[in-house]
Amino acid sequence: MKILLDTLGADKGYEVVVEGGLKALENHPKLEITFIGVEEDINKVKTEFKDSKRISIIDTAEFISNDEEPALAIRRRKNSSMHLGFKKLNEEEYDGFMSCGSTGALLAGATLITKRLDKISRGALTVVMPSKTGYVLLVDAGANMDCSKELLCQFAIMGNVYSKEVLGNKNPRIGLLSVGAEDNKGDSLRKETFGLLKEMDLNFIGNIEGRDALTGDVDVIVSDGFSGNVLLKSIEGTAILLTDILKDSINSSFRNKLGALLMKPALYSLKNSLDYNEVGAAPLLGVKKAVFKAHGSSNARAIEKGIDKLIQFVEKDVIKKIEKNL
Repeated sequence: MKILLDTLGADKGYEVVVEGGLKALENHPKLEITFIGVEEDINKVKTEFKDSKRISIIDTAEFISNDEEPALAIRRRKNSSMHLGFKKLNEEEYDGFMSCGSTGALLAGATLITKRLDKISRGALTVVMPSKTGYVLLVDAGANMDCSKELLCQFAIMGNVYSKEVLGNKNPRIGLLSVGAEDNKGDSLRKETFGLLKEMDLNFIGNIEGRDALTGDVDVIVSDGFSGNVLLKSIEGTAILLTDILKDSINSSFRNKLGALLMKPALYSLKNSLDYNEVGAAPLLGVKKAVFKAHGSSNARAIEKGIDKLIQFVEKDVIKKIEKNL
């Protein structure tokens, strides 16, 4: 398997991206990675990796920033790491592409260069979140701010396939993110989408409120990108707040520190379940090749785990299964 890894645009710098890629190479003996970025910098990090035949580099220092207009930038910045990555991805030898860079540019590049699947209007950013009983899939998590009812139904189909094939849910429960659990709750878009989803060959269980997103009552949450991203960032912020409060409470007294020592395994388990770095990266569903978005603040562990998810996505042949379901 051969993938492309964009080392530019990450908040923590190129080093963590390269380090995560090298760890993935150690974990997967048949994996080959083409790093995209400043060749001199990448070579500094990869010096200790012995099997250099499995590594190649596309040299560039140019990348698309978050404040640029995505579609315009992906068209004009032809020497940017993201544009070069998508151009290479279209070659048959490459199986996937992952980047920590601009979400908008990633969506634009996947749409304009890699191209969408037939019958798919737009790609959707798909995030796996921890829940009380395992994991829940959020589609869309921020790629499409404005959506039609038909587009939300496409998200439901793609999320259903991903939940089955990658997360192992035999009959995924699909929920529509709304402001109330009752059938008649929500704006006109939610109400119209509700009616369509009810008629589809899916295990649609109805509306779901934000407070119930992580209870384990659903396996897939369908949303427009605006609402989905607000939900995602709210959950991230809450997890960080709770972790900080817990740390302050533990450090406030010797008795609390002693208690924390006894609870260390449980506390680590809680930390890992709330840490987005353990999830890795999110696939952009609806395009013709495996395109994954890693969090801008990813560390090396997140990159490593994201590549694991990308490999699983390719090996499970998720794209062809989505096409079949469409």
